[in-house]
Amino acid sequence: MSANDNRIERDLLGTREVPAGALYGIHTKRAIENFPICNRAIRRPLVHAFAAVKLACARTNRRLAYLDEVIAGAVEAACEEIMEGGLDEWFVVDALQGGAGTSTNMNVNEVIANRALQILDRPLGDYATVDPIEHVNLHQSTNDTFPTALKVAAIRQLRALERSLVSLVEAFQQQEKEMASVVKIGRTQYQDAVLITLGREMAAYAEAFGRDRWRVYKCEERLRVVNLGGTAIGTGLGAPRDYIFAVVDCLKEITGLGLARAENLVEATQNTDVFVEVSGILKACASNLLKVCSDLRLLSCGPTGGPAELRLPQLQAGSSIMPSKVNPVIPEAVSQAALMVMANDVAVTQACSMGSLELNAFLPLIAETLLGSIELLDNACSRLAGACVRGLKPDMQQCGAQVEAATATVTALVASLGYKKAEEIAMAAEAENRSVREVTLGMNVMSEEEYRQLVSPEAVTQLGSRGRAK
Repeated sequence: MSANDNRIERDLLGTREVPAGALYGIHTKRAIENFPICNRAIRRPLVHAFAAVKLACARTNRRLAYLDEVIAGAVEAACEEIMEGGLDEWFVVDALQGGAGTSTNMNVNEVIANRALQILDRPLGDYATVDPIEHVNLHQSTNDTFPTALKVAAIRQLRALERSLVSLVEAFQQQEKEMASVVKIGRTQYQDAVLITLGREMAAYAEAFGRDRWRVYKCEERLRVVNLGGTAIGTGLGAPRDYIFAVVDCLKEITGLGLARAENLVEATQNTDVFVEVSGILKACASNLLKVCSDLRLLSCGPTGGPAELRLPQLQAGSSIMPSKVNPVIPEAVSQAALMVMANDVAVTQACSMGSLELNAFLPLIAETLLGSIELLDNACSRLAGACVRGLKPDMQQCGAQVEAATATVTALVASLGYKKAEEIAMAAEAENRSVREVTLGMNVMSEEEYRQLVSPEAVTQLGSRGRAK
């Protein structure tokens, strides 16, 4: 058979031509025809996790003598190759598909079977030797392998996201130290309020993302319980008892993850609320990203017509018509990623709500959106830290000038002068178009050194004012 020939494969609906050199088979071929929906293949982390699940199943079946040693050896070798990304090109079914993920499961089964046939020096499609269902899918169902693979993939990606969040926290903490002495105007409702330092603002951002990091870390506890071994609806139909009690432990060995078999496999097959919970945590992280990126854009606004307290790294020209314009492109891109995660959360929530009776048919959408959200946040946090936050620079002159000119500075004088005198100073400064400093010193209500102390970084960031001595 030449490379340009097709081979004929059969299923219960009839026959189909499959490219002679393809490692997939007729079930995948039909899925390609049936689901040209989003024109995006299943995510590779899901494929690699699926191969780990199939490896655990094959290894367990071999250990319990349910699978021939030679066949099992070839199947296991194929699974290990897929786990490392060696056969990614053959996973071609659309991410959005009917059948609760059956097309994904069969794509994986067929590629494993055909790769095993190559290892055994047998022709592709020789399913009498290695069959995608009889051998690779032995004692399994899409309904227990797909959600298990999704949880493995999610845990792995969440660990990567956690590392990116740690990097982002550290970047803001470094800026907290470097900007600790930069006094600026704090604002509420976009209006001048009281004095603060840029360092304290950076510290608040670090704290928020530190909280996100902790929540993401705790997600693993929510995902570690799997329904592998439950087969179609959690009753274990078609699988022997010794296999059911052994297969999750085998998967745990392979992945190094703290996985555990669900005590109630029927419930674990029916319900997908855990993915809603995790997606909600991802949405919280996206919410913080959007808020902080909005702040960075605002604080860098200008540079001559806005606050311009921060200088963002200049990465690319910002306009094809306005010379010298440079845009805050990283915060803008990260904001879009955050909005996409929020949209994905809606899809996850609705898809999980649409499960019926013993199964959720919309697991493909749950997988696509959940894993997509984790990847978006991972990339966004990493890029924000490396290409933006680490390169932030304060505009010392701008911050100082705004503090000098703003009537908001008068709030720092209240503890010393009282509210009425401070209000008098503010009104005079505004009416006479003079700085708070000039008016205060002109009234001879305090010395220049006393004024300087009240608007110092230490004074504006201390927790409350000193009480009167008794």
